Amino acid sequence: MVGRRNVLGSSLLAGLTGALATSTTAEAEPMAAEDTSGAAAAAIDRLRTTFERQSSPAIVAASIGQIRQQQRVFIRANQKYPDYLEVGLGVWEDVYDWHVRYQQPITAARLADGRYALSFMFTNLILRPDQAFEFVGFGFDNDGRRTP
Repeated sequence: MVGRRNVLGSSLLAGLTGALATSTTAEAEPMAAEDTSGAAAAAIDRLRTTFERQSSPAIVAASIGQIRQQQRVFIRANQKYPDYLEVGLGVWEDVYDWHVRYQQPITAARLADGRYALSFMFTNLILRPDQAFEFVGFGFDNDGRRTP
């Protein structure tokens, strides 16, 4: 089975190669050195951007993996996802970037106590800027105690 990234990456590379190649020798005119180097630089920059897009999910995946691990622990113990999970600023930014990269709706809110919350897979992530940059806390629920 061929992965989507392989198909898209190979077709993009072929497209860039075709865009840079000239179709006939009659159309090829001697260009100034500035034009040739400018076109080559632009093509290289587009290719670099493509590679960065494909490789950067691995960076974000580490933070997402930590969150999912805490969710797995909680769901095995409680048969449901946690309502809240506290995270550091680095993890918060990675999750935000994940939403942007995969074009997911960003549901951010401010809680009654002034803290920021961001929804991720049935769990609200609470920003804890006072913790370490890559901090991922334990999952917890709303206080379910009700008076009859």
